[in-house]
Parts: sequence; C-alpha cells; structure tokens
Amino acid sequence: MVQIITAKNGVRIVAEQMSHVRSLSVGIWVNAGSRYETIEENGITHFIEHMLFKGTKNRTARQIAEEFDRIGGEINAFTSKENTCYYAKVLDHHGEMAVTILADMFFNSLFTKEDIERERQVVLEEIYMSEDDPADDVHEKLWAVMYPNDALGRPILGTPETLATFDEAMIRSYMAKHYNPQNVVISIAGNIGEGLLEQIEQLFGQYEASEQAIVSKPSFPPFTAGEIEKTRDTEQAHIAISFPAISVKDPKMYSFIALNNIIGGNMSSRLFQDVREERGLAYSVFSYQSSYEDVGAFTIYASASKQNLDALKQQIDQTLFDVVIGGVTEEELENAKEQLKGSFVLGLEGTEDHMNRNGVNELIHQNHRTVDEVLTKIEAISMETIDELITQVLLTEPAIAIIGPENE
Repeated sequence: MVQIITAKNGVRIVAEQMSHVRSLSVGIWVNAGSRYETIEENGITHFIEHMLFKGTKNRTARQIAEEFDRIGGEINAFTSKENTCYYAKVLDHHGEMAVTILADMFFNSLFTKEDIERERQVVLEEIYMSEDDPADDVHEKLWAVMYPNDALGRPILGTPETLATFDEAMIRSYMAKHYNPQNVVISIAGNIGEGLLEQIEQLFGQYEASEQAIVSKPSFPPFTAGEIEKTRDTEQAHIAISFPAISVKDPKMYSFIALNNIIGGNMSSRLFQDVREERGLAYSVFSYQSSYEDVGAFTIYASASKQNLDALKQQIDQTLFDVVIGGVTEEELENAKEQLKGSFVLGLEGTEDHMNRNGVNELIHQNHRTVDEVLTKIEAISMETIDELITQVLLTEPAIAIIGPENE
C-alpha cells in the first residue's frame, strides 16, 4: 500500500512498505527536465544532475562515492525530458545514511568553478559519444524534426555551445526556479525503518520556495512532419520514423502500449517478423512509444546496409499499411495483453522498480493504482480502442530522420 505524506512546504513523500525485503530504494524526483529549459539553458538540467555529485559543504565527491561503496549501496541519477531523479539503493538498515547524503547533495552542493570546468569536459565527452553513435544521433535528429520550435525537440545533453556558458549563477538561478517544494517528490520503497519517514519530512519539508520559483507546465507543442537526412562515414544506414501519438494521461495509454507491442515491440511483432525474419533486410528493427504530459510519439527504428535502405523503408510502409487496412487480430491482442501483464508484474520485482513507479505516478498522475487495478485496465483493452489508435496515429504524416553513408 502506498502512503502519501505532504510536508508543510508542499514536498510530497510517497512511501511503500515492503516488509519482506531487506533493501530500500529512495529517490528525489524533481519536475524539471530538458523540456522546461530556455534555448540558452539547453542541457543545464542534465548538467545540474552531474554537479550534485561533485561535493557539498560536508562531503567531497570522493567521500560521497566511498560512503556508498563501503556499505555495498548504489547511488545514481538520470535526467529525462520531463523530470530528474536522484536515487539510492541500500540495505534497509542503511536507509538513514542514504537519505542524509541525498539531502546533503540536494541542499548543500558547492558548484565550485573548478568542479564546473571539470564536469563541463565530462559532459562534452558525453555529447560527442552520443553524436558518434548513429543509433543515438538519429533519434536526436528525429526529435528536432518533430518539434523544431519547442524544447522537446532539443537534446537533453545540450550542445557544446550552451554547455560552454554554464556557471554557478546559471545553475543556482535554474534551481531556484525549478527545484522548489511544489516540484519535488520523495519516493521510498522497501523495508522502511521506524522514524525514517519522519527524518525525510524533517530534511525536505522545511525549505521554502524562492521568489523565482515556478511550477513546470507542459507546452502542448504541435507535431511537425518532415524529413532530415545526414550523411556520415558509417557501414549502415539508420532510420527513425515517428508519428504523433497520445499523452501519458490519455485513457487509451494501455491500448497504445499493446498496439506498439503488436507492431514492433518484441520478436513476435509484425515489423520484426516482416523485416528481419521473412526478408532479412535488417538485424535491428523495433518500435516504441514515448508519452509525455501533453503529447506523445510512436517511433520505429531500423538499421540496414545502404543498398537495402529503400527496400527496408518499403517494407516498413507495407507493414504499417497492412495494420491500417486490416487491423490486428484477436490473437495478437490477447498475446499483447498477456505480454503487458507479464512485463508489468515482473517489472515490480525490486524496491527500485516500486520507487520509480511511485515517483512517476505521484509526479505526473497524482494517482496510484494497485497491481490488480492495472491488470484490470490491461484486460479491458478492446479491439475498438486499438482500431481508434490505428486511425489516430498511423494515418498521420510522420517525421523521418536518416543517418548513413553517401550514395555511391
């Protein structure tokens, strides 16, 4: 059962007691992602994520790492287009220490000039690494086509140009706007010891929002169809195709996931069987759904030799055409439901999985469905809803990005 505590300053604490385990996962979720950055700030959310590990008034970066290594714990973070999460996983009796260090990082990071310069180079290498991988780069190019005038279309990592401008003043200004109590959820799951929730409330429930604080809100950007092609010295051509889809709050969300599984979400999917198994046009081909508070996307990715690219595109078009004209079968839908049930339940095996699920549910939905409620929603997926989504998504003009060698 999920317990929700709202501190007097607005910070929400979401706790799930799992007395049968010996571990504990805790995460600080901030409603701050790259989509809430200005053009000049592009990449600063991710940069701040890095900087919170660089040392505080009480601990050096080495000490933070050593304290978790010493107890066999894990500490990490990630930045997405919509939120940031700083999290730790430890044995249950080390919960107090994990919470204390996370709070120290959150409130007392120093952001020294030397650390900023050092981490700037680290992130720059991360940007170059992403650009060097065409399988990553093609998706960045795709989002730039989809949302050319919105932060959703800009890279989470930022650019070398924006990265070069970040300093302590920018970091603190951004945090003053976005790291306010209304934007913060503390999610904890596992064998929660006595007094730990009170400690969390004491640590995170006292600070006040700055005068610059804002509540992050989605922008509802329009989807843009179009195509971009980039040539580079690669053995294969990489293609990503995306259609506008539904938001994460849409009641058809589970149907959308099921439709994705049928089209390209696994090895028995239409795309995998048509493109790889029957025709051998590609080694890698799959689809996935991306859903945010206001918009979503259905994306297909594949890579193939340059000489097979045209045949690959034709087969993808044919597979999608078959879905539009003939729909899906009852057997495909039933299989997709069982796959969804299995992946959902198996995805809740550990405390970290529960912490992640609860953090997102509180941050985005303010709703916590039980496992049985979710399974009931999945079972209720109908052919009619699938048909509606096929029409809504696949009959639109897509955005396309291609990266590959020049034509000979």
